[in-house]
Amino acid sequence: MSQKTALIAGATGAASIRLVEVLIADPEWSVIGLSRNPPSSTHDRLTYIGADLMDAAGTRAALAPHDQITHAFYTSRAPFKEGGVEDVEGNVAMLGNLIDGLEAAAPNLAHIHLVTGSKWYGIHLGPSPSPAREDAARHMPPNFYYDQQDLLARRQQGRDWTWSASRPNVIYDFAPQRARNLVPTIGAWAAISKELGLALDYPGHPDSFDAITDMTDATHFARTLKWMATADTARNEAFNATDGDFFRWRHLWRRVADHFEIELGECRPVSAEIWMADKQPIWDRIVQRHGLEAEPLSDLAAWGFLDFLTNQRFDVVSSMVKIHQAGFTETVSSIDKFIEHLASYQEARILPR
Repeated sequence: MSQKTALIAGATGAASIRLVEVLIADPEWSVIGLSRNPPSSTHDRLTYIGADLMDAAGTRAALAPHDQITHAFYTSRAPFKEGGVEDVEGNVAMLGNLIDGLEAAAPNLAHIHLVTGSKWYGIHLGPSPSPAREDAARHMPPNFYYDQQDLLARRQQGRDWTWSASRPNVIYDFAPQRARNLVPTIGAWAAISKELGLALDYPGHPDSFDAITDMTDATHFARTLKWMATADTARNEAFNATDGDFFRWRHLWRRVADHFEIELGECRPVSAEIWMADKQPIWDRIVQRHGLEAEPLSDLAAWGFLDFLTNQRFDVVSSMVKIHQAGFTETVSSIDKFIEHLASYQEARILPR
């Protein structure tokens, strides 16, 4: 059995928690998770180490004892706000520091994977080509994803290791520890609507309500990443990485309304971030009546994230032809999986039934 050791940078983030699970489930893999605040582990093939990727010397020191690393997954991201330009210099420095540390510590390094996203195609700027294909023309910079992939490809030249990059769109999951997650956000919107005796209105623009979009289930994404890191056909290539499904927000909203047993409402374009700012007392009432785990509404729902997505007045669809032709053909029904995750939040007594 060929043993592999994965270093996951950003090991407690949206793209990483399920990746840890998927890799550890395979006896061929051991995992080292790197984060600024590493959790504890009781698994004999899972170790967490602490480092700030902005600190070059600290990252190098943290990686130095781990010469067994064969594969690395970069899933980190500098702090950012929804939409707009993200920190190019910081994001590039973080990736560069990781590569420096890996090359110094891991003589058997075989592959580095970079997680980017659909902002590669400029969806944060306005309408973009859809379905988006991996060879689409780049928009005018800045876009830190471009700089990161260029850095990775440049550093790989003349090395024995290879690289790959993924472009997911809207990672969703049952992830109680993470507020920037569409599942509990929409779930809280529906629960508060029901508490107030209202139908489930759509807070975005009518053009968005009927637009076609896609998402990326976190566990499905983890399986995709594992494939990219090991498949010969994925070497030195970038791939879109969604569920392989697409839907209209109208269809998802109807399923959520049915799940909460309320009527489907109207399009009422409002800022959820502003409109929900005074709803903590209503949420407290819901928590008390249903015996839920008490937590601030702001820790459960990312209203700014919902505003960003429900005001995309254009289709956001990623072509999955390239990755399917390369050999990864798994797909997920996005709406079914979304409702399944909603039910998990209810079973965990985080959302009401």
